[in-house]
Amino acid sequence: MHASPRLPLERHRLDNGLRIVLQPDRALPLVAVNLWYHVGSRNERPGRTGLAHLFEHMLFQGSGNVGTNEHFRYVQQVGGVANGSTWLDRTNYYETMPSHHLDLALWLESDRMGFLLPALDQAKLDRQRDVVLNERRQTVDNQPYGRAGERLYELSFPLPHPYHWPVLGYPADLEATTLEDVESFFRRFYAPDNAVLTLAGDFEPPRALASIERYFGDLPRGPGVEAPSPRPPPRPIGERRETMADGVELTRIYHAWTLPAYGQRAWYAADLLTSVLAEGKSSPLYRELVYERQLAQDVGVYLQPTELASMFLVVATARPEAEPNELERALDDQLAAAAARPPTGEELERARNHVRVDFLQQLQSLDQRADLLSQQTTYFDAPERLDGELNLYLDVAAEEIQAAAADLLRPEHRVALRVVPHEMGA
Repeated sequence: MHASPRLPLERHRLDNGLRIVLQPDRALPLVAVNLWYHVGSRNERPGRTGLAHLFEHMLFQGSGNVGTNEHFRYVQQVGGVANGSTWLDRTNYYETMPSHHLDLALWLESDRMGFLLPALDQAKLDRQRDVVLNERRQTVDNQPYGRAGERLYELSFPLPHPYHWPVLGYPADLEATTLEDVESFFRRFYAPDNAVLTLAGDFEPPRALASIERYFGDLPRGPGVEAPSPRPPPRPIGERRETMADGVELTRIYHAWTLPAYGQRAWYAADLLTSVLAEGKSSPLYRELVYERQLAQDVGVYLQPTELASMFLVVATARPEAEPNELERALDDQLAAAAARPPTGEELERARNHVRVDFLQQLQSLDQRADLLSQQTTYFDAPERLDGELNLYLDVAAEEIQAAAADLLRPEHRVALRVVPHEMGA
């Protein structure tokens, strides 16, 4: 039986290469407009990091026919919402609008795709660079444990792997960014043939397609960007271990492994393993470390859907009275247990139910549904793949989850980072 509802989809491609996904849903008078550019921090280079995220900010600073900060004003004055985000592999921009204002959202996105450069100037670059540097200070430099995520990627993905540097970029690189750098980055990556436009919601596909053709059809192709291939870094011979002192009160332990890219079968087995290990208070890690032995005040296991490779991450914050080495041994014991036996039927069903509920909740939301369709089209050129995404999880056997723990999460392949209070790191 099909695990999730099949979505009515239409696929189109304009002559300039823009890929279009139309997903009509007339249940509510709303439409989600979702535009993915296949560019993220991995498309930068050492010495010029942070450009992809800086561009996310620059695209809200006006374009040829839209004034500075006017994008938000146009959307909000008709009751819509808009935003953007940047990640390792992509940058996305999105609006959710009353459906009769669809053309407004399409015009706004097309104007900054086609006519951003005439509105760029040094003052805007300087202003947004300061905003980004301040964002970095707030979320990384002055945030407890804020530097840990960056350090994990630096250790897990050694240069020249393009996941090495942070999405926010390094301050010195941002300071050195010139207007010429920004213009060159835009010309290379912000073109229709490097983008996917998805509409989900209340619209008539023929009319929506005609509007897309009207607003985007005359925009020229870009220079072309080579599609990436999965690129896991070499597995380390021997554990990489580091201790970092920070302005924190409690020690936090991070164990990270590099795994296959999102979309590969082993990735789905590993993602189910995250739920088996740590989803809910009945999970082994929570029950053992938090509830029974009271070594940790929190514990989590995470796996990101990234395109070249992925990172499997285990995080545990020690209780004030706990010995961090004992907490780390307890983590190792639980991972060794997962590698020694497959999950029970009850554990596997609990993990599958978590995935099922999370996935179906995302499909209920127009903006998240549109985002998932853009994701599948950008990474795999297959929006219809979303129909089978849940089955890819449900088809994974318990023995495959055990194999993921045994083969992929070996101690000799991990990065072990410990963040400790300053007085302990002195």
